[in-house]
Amino acid sequence: MLDGVSLDQLRTFIAAVDEGSFSAASRKLLRSQSVISEAVGNLEDQVGVALFDRSGRYPKLTPAGVALLADARSIVAGVDLLKARAKGMAAGLEPELSVVVDVFYPIDAITQVAKEFRLQYPGVGLRIYVEALGAAIQPVLDGRCSIGVIGSLPVIPGNLTNERLSSVAYLMMAAKDHPLASYKGTIPREILGKHTQIVLTDRSELSAGREMGVMSPTTWRLADLFAKHHFLLNGLGWGGMPLHIVQKDLREGKLAILSIEDVPPEGLMMTMSAVWQTKSPPGPAGRWFIERLKGIRVENAKAPPANRNKQAKRVGRKT
Repeated sequence: MLDGVSLDQLRTFIAAVDEGSFSAASRKLLRSQSVISEAVGNLEDQVGVALFDRSGRYPKLTPAGVALLADARSIVAGVDLLKARAKGMAAGLEPELSVVVDVFYPIDAITQVAKEFRLQYPGVGLRIYVEALGAAIQPVLDGRCSIGVIGSLPVIPGNLTNERLSSVAYLMMAAKDHPLASYKGTIPREILGKHTQIVLTDRSELSAGREMGVMSPTTWRLADLFAKHHFLLNGLGWGGMPLHIVQKDLREGKLAILSIEDVPPEGLMMTMSAVWQTKSPPGPAGRWFIERLKGIRVENAKAPPANRNKQAKRVGRKT
C-alpha cells in the first residue's frame, strides 16, 4: 500500500498541519474541505496509522503523525529540489560548482559568498578545495574544478582566463622572542641567512625550479599554511604570512613584523585572481560566484610598524 502514497497526499497532509485545520488547508490549496479530508484519510489507510486525532474541535497530530510529518517534509523538499535542479540543468545551470581556493585568500570572504550562493542556487551543489601555490591552479588545469581563486603562485598558465579580485597583504614576521624580532633597523640579507626561513612548499609541480620569496639558505618547508603559522608562533623560524590571518597575533604581541631589505615596510600586496579554462567558461552559477567575489573588498587593516620602537631605515616599494 505504501507504493500508492502520492506527493499530493503528502502536500495535503503538510498543509493541514501548517494551517491548523482541514478547512484552512482547503482554503490554502483551493480545494473543498471534503477533498482534503479524503486525501488525508487515504494517506492514513496507506501508511497504516492514524495521523490525526479527530476527537476534538480541531484535528490534532498523533505521535505517529508527528514522526511521519518530518519524513513527509523531507520527501517533498527532496522532490522540489530534484525538480529545481533538473530545470536548472535544462537551462544550462551547473548541477555542481567545484572551486579551488588559494589558502592565502580570506576564508571569511569565501564563507560569505557560499552563504549567499546557497540562497541563490539551492539546487546546485558546492565543492570547495583549499590549496596553495601551483596546487591551487592544478585542479583547474586538469578539469577537477571549474573555477580557481589563486594568487600565491604569480604565474597564470596561458590556457586560463583570469579576472582580478581584491589583493591580500603579505608581510614577513617572526615570534616576539625570535632574535630577528629585536634587530634594530632594516635587516640585511646576510643576517636573514643566519636564521631558518619557514617556507610554504608546493604540492604540485607547477613551481618546480622556482624559489619565490626564499631569502635564506636555511629553510624548513611545509605544505600547510596552518602548520607554518604555528611554527612561526613557536619561534622555529621566520617567514611571510597573509596579514588577515595574523592580525590577532600582531595585536597580542605574539608575532612581530620584520623590516627586511628590499621589502616595503607595509609588506607586499599579493594579487588574487579568479581563473578558469578558456575553453570551458563558467556556467550561470560559476559566473555569479565570480562576480560576487569581485564585489568583496578584502580588509587589509594597517599593520603595526615593523621593529616597533626601533630606528629603521625606510625601504622603497618594489617596481
